[in-house]
Parts: sequence; structure tokens; C-alpha cells
Amino acid sequence: MNIEHKLVDDTYFVTLDSPTNLNAQSPSMWDQLAEIFDSIPVDAQFVVLRGNGPSFSAGLDRAMFTPSGIPGEPSFLDMADLSASELDAQISRYQRPFRLLRDIPQISVALVHGYAIGAGFQLALACDILITTPDSQMALKEVSLGLIPDLGGAGHIQRIVGYNRALEICASGRYITGKEAVELGIASFSGADLDAELANFLAPIRSNVPQAVTEAKLLLRNIAYGEDPWLAERQSQARRLTDLKRLFRNASADGNK
Repeated sequence: MNIEHKLVDDTYFVTLDSPTNLNAQSPSMWDQLAEIFDSIPVDAQFVVLRGNGPSFSAGLDRAMFTPSGIPGEPSFLDMADLSASELDAQISRYQRPFRLLRDIPQISVALVHGYAIGAGFQLALACDILITTPDSQMALKEVSLGLIPDLGGAGHIQRIVGYNRALEICASGRYITGKEAVELGIASFSGADLDAELANFLAPIRSNVPQAVTEAKLLLRNIAYGEDPWLAERQSQARRLTDLKRLFRNASADGNK
């Protein structure tokens, strides 16, 4: 898959660019994404993930489910022959870009249109914020293939909507529209013009202190993933106070020159 990525002012745009197959995913594409997420420019405050063409991403390339697989890449049948430790390492490698995306300090935004199915939906869920078109179609359809969502999607969906609703979504594999995604809290905003929705979302954040915004994101993420909220808040505030003191001292020193 071709993946375009570029920094525009304070925003790093990552675009899945294989529109002819609806941006279907493969292990080599995940390796590309891992390299991209591992080397985000330091000047980026936001990371925006989108898909070129009619859909965000239709999920895994179905060739992975055939005996021949994708040339140069293992099929799922090949993976089933691996030892337990080898299989664990292989799946961990596939999960890596999804984990990197979840853990980056920048605020990440997925702009979802058309279909976001399986791995496509899980990639969007790894972002901090989802913005969708009202008629977009999202689903965790892994169970229809005899699998389960193992790229972070199961944990993300349960954290967002709770156990009961997450089980219903995963077990049924049903489609969720952009409109319903907002109602469920999976998406934050929905609109026909994704770029306009993105601009409206970013505008008030840009008016705040960037370092404090980053610290707020890391604080909330750490709490969401099980860290003691009281400890997380103390540690985050300590870092902010230290940074503000440094800035104050630098400003005072400049004023005395």
C-alpha cells in the first residue's frame, strides 16, 4: 500500500493511498505505518489519519485468507503453523503500529468516510478522536471470518462503550453509521465536510499552551488505561509546574538583559 505523509504547519497528515482496493491493509502496510508513527516530526502537534478514495479502509486484504496469501507475506494459514511463541511475536509485530498510534504524545484524529471495516475500524479506534461522515459504515467483522479483533480494537471499543455494548458490536459484527457512532461516543463529531469538522475541532485547542495540551492528553490516556488517576494527576501537574517555572525564569532573564 502507498501511504502519503507530510507535515503542514502543526499537523502531520497520514493518508492511506490505495483507493482501488479501498485501502485494504496487509502486514507490509503495518510495517510502513510503524515507521511513520515512530518518526513523527517534533514540530507536529496533531496527527491526522485519513484514507484516499471512496473509503477510509475496508480492512484486511482478503488475499491473506487464501492459501497463497499475498506475495512476500504470510497468510493466516501459514501463521497457524507457527509455534506458540512465534505466533505471539508475529501478532505483536502486527499490533505495533496500532500501539504506537495510541501512545504518541500528539492528539491524533481519524477522518472516517465510506467504510472502516475490521482492521480499518481498529486503526481509526487507535486515534484519540474520530470524525466521521454521517453515512460512513464502521464494523468489527472479524468474527464473520472466525477471528477476533486483535489490533487494539477490542480494548478500545470496550473502554468507550462499556462491556455489554462492546460485546454486542463485536459478536454481531454489525455496521455502525457515523451518526450512531456519535451517539455511542465512538466518534466525537460527524459532518459531510470532514475538513471543516477537523478545522472546527482543532481551532480552540490551538489557542491553548501546546505543552499543557500534550500533558492533558497523556494524563487522560494513562488514567484510561489503568493508572491511578490521583498519582497520574500529581505527576502530570509536577511536570507542568516545573516547565512553567523554567519558562518564567527564562522570561525574567531575557527581561533583565
